[in-house]
Amino acid sequence: MNASRLYRGAVFGTLAALALTACSSDPATESSDDTAATTVTVEDNFGTQTVTVPPQSVVATDNSTFETLDTWGIPLAAGAVSLMPDTISYTEDASIVDLGSHREPNLEAVVAVDPDLIINGGRYGQYREKFQELAPDATIVEVAPRDEEAFDSELKRGVTVLGEIFDKQAEAQELSDAFDASIARVQAAYSPDQSVMGIIVSGGQIGYVAPSNGRTIGPMFDIFDFTPALEVPEGSDDHQGDDISVEAIAASNPGLIIVMDRDAAVSADGPDYVPAATVLEDSAALQNVPAIQDGNVIYLPADTYTNESIQTYTEFFNSLADLLEKNAQGAENN
Repeated sequence: MNASRLYRGAVFGTLAALALTACSSDPATESSDDTAATTVTVEDNFGTQTVTVPPQSVVATDNSTFETLDTWGIPLAAGAVSLMPDTISYTEDASIVDLGSHREPNLEAVVAVDPDLIINGGRYGQYREKFQELAPDATIVEVAPRDEEAFDSELKRGVTVLGEIFDKQAEAQELSDAFDASIARVQAAYSPDQSVMGIIVSGGQIGYVAPSNGRTIGPMFDIFDFTPALEVPEGSDDHQGDDISVEAIAASNPGLIIVMDRDAAVSADGPDYVPAATVLEDSAALQNVPAIQDGNVIYLPADTYTNESIQTYTEFFNSLADLLEKNAQGAENN
């Protein structure tokens, strides 16, 4: 073999080696790509959270997320099953570890499922730090509506974050769009000439809901700019409503009454349960109220108190729009 051939062979070998080196992956870059491909960063109530996706062991304790997770078919390893209404299929899944109610939780049970994601909040919000102690390797995400923010925007924010975590962005957008559409229908059909009263029926008692307060009916006054039939100084956000006499409610002559039957969600199977509709019908003081006489009493879905999902509000707002549109049509025909 002559020197020229040896030289060409050496050059070829060197170029080949360089080509192979150029084609090979930088270990640091490869690791970075892998990390980027298996995590997602979201903003929740406590700031920026990095979630490993897809999460392998999910725990859920926030009532505003249950129906969304259920609809998307997200399996749960553990959750506050005792807080879920029977309209959520997780209540029929015996494999899910029940952490109990917020009043008597079994928080230590979360250790057994070794979660990598805990969707916490709502009634369980007070246990965030305890979960951090029990499951230090888990990412805790909280998207329950914040009191200081617009309620409708908060519901959409929450479902958007869940969509990012579970790769359900399109489904999350559909829920937000349906929610916006239901709001638009009510806004278009409602007239400020109609005064509105919100009440919660619990234990057979009628409680007054102060406009803007609480997490169910109160925010509707802001979303739809309802005209309050009654405004009481220092109204509270008590989950059973404020203690105001039925006579005072009747004297305000509401044209529309929005009702949440709290017991329908928590004690409908109990022997002492009295439906909210019966309580109102049996109240002599309310019988001459315009809303009662005109059939303008509307009830939130029976599971609302324990199912505070964006779907629950979409369903109710569409029902409310149906009622308002029907009334408007009737007025035109008269």
